[in-house]
Amino acid sequence: MIAPVSPPPHATGALALDTYELTKRFGAFTAMDHVTMHVERGTVHALLGENGAGKSTLVKCVAGFQRAEEGSILIDGREQDIANPVIARELGIGMVYQHFTLAPGMTVAENLLLAGGKTPAVIDWKTQRADLKAFLATTPFSLDLDVRPSELAAGEKQKLELLKQLYLKPRLLILDEPTSVLTPQEADEVLGHVREFALSGMCTVLIITHKFREVMAYADSVTVLRRGKAVHHCKVSDTTPARLAAAMMGEGEAPPPEEGDTAPATGRALHDLQPIAADAAVALEVEGLQSMGDRGTLAVHDLSLQVRSGEILGVAGVSGNGQRELVEALVGQRPRLAGTVTVMGQPYGAKREENRRLKVRSLPEEPLRNACVGDLSVAENMALRDFDQPPLAWPALGADLLNFPLWRSRAREWIAEYGVKTQGEGAPIRSLSGGNVQRAVLARELAGDINVLIAANPVFGLDFAAVAEIHSRIVQVRARGGAVLLISEDLDELLEMSDRIVVMSEGRIVFETPAATAERHVLGAHMGGGDHHAH
Repeated sequence: MIAPVSPPPHATGALALDTYELTKRFGAFTAMDHVTMHVERGTVHALLGENGAGKSTLVKCVAGFQRAEEGSILIDGREQDIANPVIARELGIGMVYQHFTLAPGMTVAENLLLAGGKTPAVIDWKTQRADLKAFLATTPFSLDLDVRPSELAAGEKQKLELLKQLYLKPRLLILDEPTSVLTPQEADEVLGHVREFALSGMCTVLIITHKFREVMAYADSVTVLRRGKAVHHCKVSDTTPARLAAAMMGEGEAPPPEEGDTAPATGRALHDLQPIAADAAVALEVEGLQSMGDRGTLAVHDLSLQVRSGEILGVAGVSGNGQRELVEALVGQRPRLAGTVTVMGQPYGAKREENRRLKVRSLPEEPLRNACVGDLSVAENMALRDFDQPPLAWPALGADLLNFPLWRSRAREWIAEYGVKTQGEGAPIRSLSGGNVQRAVLARELAGDINVLIAANPVFGLDFAAVAEIHSRIVQVRARGGAVLLISEDLDELLEMSDRIVVMSEGRIVFETPAATAERHVLGAHMGGGDHHAH
């Protein structure tokens, strides 16, 4: 018998959460397979796992956005039928999503009030503003109540998403990768606040993350999911990142790092063996580049940078500081207002013919949207660079004569070489998981000689195995003399992979340092752009 929804007698304070044999299927696919988990009240509990391991499915069932076919959810030891988000909210469950759910045309104040869902017909703004100001004073975040989300950087939007939930005083707060768009300082600020909130006994926190540093620093306990099953539960004080990685990968799939072995599997350890030649040619040069943002204001301001052959230049910055527009202007997805871009000393306008002649490749963010045609097959997407060139086509016999058998056989080779999990080379590429789409794009972009590789957040949201593999392949491009421009919001990735790091803030490069001597807090201070982010 399912207990009716009624607020427990202690209507404030942290809730305990249990799932018992929770199972969720999508057609023939089992996304979550008999998951049993215990989250103690007043703790921070981390949920780790590769992409597609079932983390989001699990929390969506707890938050009422999906319903499991089997098993049960217990809140404070009582079974609850959480049929929809309204019931979850009444139970005291709040969730902050990886993707923003803000009303863009409304102010911060209006978004906060709207979150409550019980907005009166006539709002007494004087009282409400005083309430909201008093509420903000209890948090470490300062946001202007009159700003609209469209004017906020991604990091500030993420803070607003969190504030929306905290304003409702949840008793169980679920966070889905909450720090993916924040600077290290902002991430520490957000997670530190959330941890204090849990320790105060007001709230229990369940956090999905793929950053071991965050688990070790802020969580009390951790559950690892793999292929829909809960495979590992432990207290954070009893584990190490190496053990967690081994649980995520499954024994035998990847050797865990040795205890005490802190050298990264790829990146700096490799770099120290072969420094860049001092006389290496400048492979990519950007001079005085300007480009508009989507709101009609300059997003890239007079930006200049150089990347030499055999070098990885890392571009750090908080999301929303012009990195996306920079990449789009470089690869031909956004007009350039001013400035020049040259590759190997020749003008580069990002035309298909120039890409081929100058050997420029790119790994864009969100590859399904930016580097693929979703309805085309894996084999067709893998041929987008050279489908009209011999041997994939026979132009001499007429432009339409395409060598489809060769497309397919090459695709099968690449699928095997890059470990792309797909039903076959004929499957539409949109049917693949994010990590496998990125592997398929990698196979295409890394084939043959490369002078310049532009990689934007190439492992964003991908699982541990895909990250290690993609990083090692990017380092191989460098080892073969290619120049790599690596734009990433993950400072750990940049520190591990880069030879030099520059910081972008408000569309400008504001700082440069060799990666070997870079200090995280200094980079973070420049990423925050002094104090303009605080207001």
